Amino acid sequence: MKTDVLIVGAGPTGLALALSLKKAGIDCIVVERRLDIQNTSRAAVIHAHTLDVLEELGVTRPLIENGLKLTRFCMRDRSQKLLQLNFDKLPTGHPFLLMIPQDRTERILLEALLEAGGAVFWGSAAEAIEQTPEGVTARIAGTGSGIIQARYAVGADGMNSLVRQAAGIGFAGGTYEESFILADVDIQWPLGQSEVSLFLSPEGMVVVAPLPQENRYRIVAAVDVASEHPQIADIQTLINTRGPESDIEIRSMIWSSRFRVHHRVAEHYREGRLFLMGDAAHVHSPAGGQGMNTGLVDACFLGRILADVISGRCDERHLDRYEFKRKPAAEEVLRITGRLMGMATMQNIVKRRARNIVLRIMDRLPPLKHKLEMNLSGLSRKHAARI
Repeated sequence: MKTDVLIVGAGPTGLALALSLKKAGIDCIVVERRLDIQNTSRAAVIHAHTLDVLEELGVTRPLIENGLKLTRFCMRDRSQKLLQLNFDKLPTGHPFLLMIPQDRTERILLEALLEAGGAVFWGSAAEAIEQTPEGVTARIAGTGSGIIQARYAVGADGMNSLVRQAAGIGFAGGTYEESFILADVDIQWPLGQSEVSLFLSPEGMVVVAPLPQENRYRIVAAVDVASEHPQIADIQTLINTRGPESDIEIRSMIWSSRFRVHHRVAEHYREGRLFLMGDAAHVHSPAGGQGMNTGLVDACFLGRILADVISGRCDERHLDRYEFKRKPAAEEVLRITGRLMGMATMQNIVKRRARNIVLRIMDRLPPLKHKLEMNLSGLSRKHAARI
């Protein structure tokens, strides 16, 4: 089987890249080891800049129609408000945070890809990838078993990327000491569906973010030791000890997960005919909800670059633009999320008090708040999405 571009991985970044290529008239094949999209997905927010970029794929409107628009991100110490960021005045056509579960985002991208004439080979795992000066050869196992020959291959296959290994690209960085608990719960939340809340309590951090369904919320918390399968009692304890000082009851839990967080960036985004994007190229703390957003912008940028070269509008030197523009953007995201992570997991009582004072001062400084809003929304990195 032959194609222009082989995409390994059908997460949001892989689907977005495939859609970008199909809309440009470029043939591509997507292989995915999963049998279908799963509802136990981590990402739940799409930022303003990402929505702007996704306009070119025609999926921004259905995403908004299926999501929940919020305009506030608030840092709190239990019931005390420290810093509130507002996104409704940002210089964008989408001045808000869009809360939408990752599985729904993937469904919308998949539907658009199918409408554009694309397809995904589910249950198909890439077992080996080799490149020559003329192209890439991949051995596929599973439902789509066989050999695929492509001009280029792109790894959208996560932190343990086979494509990155085949390219021999290093993945420098480390792992945070804390484990993370992630859960979607049904809860009567006293703050309502009005904001994303980051609580910086003495017991540790917890993020509570509303989802589109009524009384449905995403909970994210850093803990020293997490059980393999967190239960309602575990999540209830986190809310009781870190959230607002009021009686709050979790009525049911839809799903939960435990995971470790890494902070790494690939040494290169390209080796010959092999490319990396999304979690295959960069992983970092969930603080600020930047991961999937950075990957989606990677996909749209790379889609335009590959289409320009494959169609003959540009020569292969144009491919170097991808790493030149997108790697610095990921490095900036790592710096932002690293600072948020360090601030959120601070243990020393003196440092916590100083942190809270600084956040309250920042809350009174509009220029500084605007800079933070631009950073979190991704709008400060608009230049990195322009070819």
